[in-house]
Amino acid sequence: MRIHDTYEWRRLTPADGHYYFGYYDRCPWNHDQSLHLALRIDQCERLPERGERAEIGVVDRAGTYTPLTSTRAWCHQQGCMSLWLKHRPDCFIYNDFDMDSQRLVSRIYQLGTGVVGEYAVPIYAMSPDGHWGVSLNFSRIPRRGYSYADAVLPWEPQPDLDQEGLFLVDLHTGAVKLIVSYRQMIAIHPVPFDLEDMYIWLNHAIFNCDSSRLLWLFRQCSNPLDPSWRTHMYTANIDGSDLMCPLPHFYWNGMISHQIWGRTPREVLIDATWRGKGAEYVVFDERTMPLQATRISRGMGPMAHLIFSPDGTKMLADSYPDSFGFQQLGLVDVATGGITRLGHFRHFRGKGYCVDTRCDLHPRWSPDGKTVTVDSIHDGRRGIYMLEL
Repeated sequence: MRIHDTYEWRRLTPADGHYYFGYYDRCPWNHDQSLHLALRIDQCERLPERGERAEIGVVDRAGTYTPLTSTRAWCHQQGCMSLWLKHRPDCFIYNDFDMDSQRLVSRIYQLGTGVVGEYAVPIYAMSPDGHWGVSLNFSRIPRRGYSYADAVLPWEPQPDLDQEGLFLVDLHTGAVKLIVSYRQMIAIHPVPFDLEDMYIWLNHAIFNCDSSRLLWLFRQCSNPLDPSWRTHMYTANIDGSDLMCPLPHFYWNGMISHQIWGRTPREVLIDATWRGKGAEYVVFDERTMPLQATRISRGMGPMAHLIFSPDGTKMLADSYPDSFGFQQLGLVDVATGGITRLGHFRHFRGKGYCVDTRCDLHPRWSPDGKTVTVDSIHDGRRGIYMLEL
């Protein structure tokens, strides 16, 4: 199936299995942009089971895939959170389940050598300057497409409010520090009494553009086995100070699906269906209360994963499948809001389809802003596809 009549997309990974990278808020390319991280998995029909492994490898721009290691900490939506280290250019990190300690860790893999170290906790995201990682308790995430099979869901509706929360990891020394506890979050929660008898967890943590602040989601539901959640977005400095809740559930309420930092240290980018005309692409300054939004683009209708280009002049926007099963990928001109369609991808749904094993495009920029990659299953097997703009 041809992705676009004009743009020359090509499959970067082999056609002998299911390959993908994962989420859209991180860079899969190494320092000279010659190698792209990839996972190879055996199936896309069901959630991973305990002990099930995914293969981790790299693929070059010519499409040559090299398997390197494997992990028990992976999911269909976000992979294993693999990321290249900035202070060790030939090394990348990935989450794994350690059999000896029976806990999640993040391992350091060096090209040509193998595993050369680890961090004591799994890493969720890395700061743009490469100095910091952020960690949280993956076991508490009830959406199992965003957690790991070996991170067993706890029975307790609430964690230790003083000992759990958001953790900062020094990627140079390995030191781990709790920077914001659940108790601190609850203290500024817009509706704290709404948390009575609720199951609570954290998800989707990410650093801003100058590595000074973090953004994450605080979620709650009454039944973690069948979660229908409420969402409150929090932000804080990386030392935990200046804790805020700039986007409470009242703004979400089913009308926001994705959030990410923007072009400046306090700008946040979301898709929002506030006007009932489909998802529009909106930015706001987290410090302005009440929220005052500026529209970047009218959008393509369906909700989208959004991310600014490295120079901030463009934006990638994908979409969930429409009624015909097609996912769209658009390139947004930030100055005008105009959208150029880069491709459409038929979302193939196999037998026994599970929503948390779906294949979102999750568009990603190369550091120089000249290359785009996506994950797609339109040919029946999940693969990484590349477009050089």
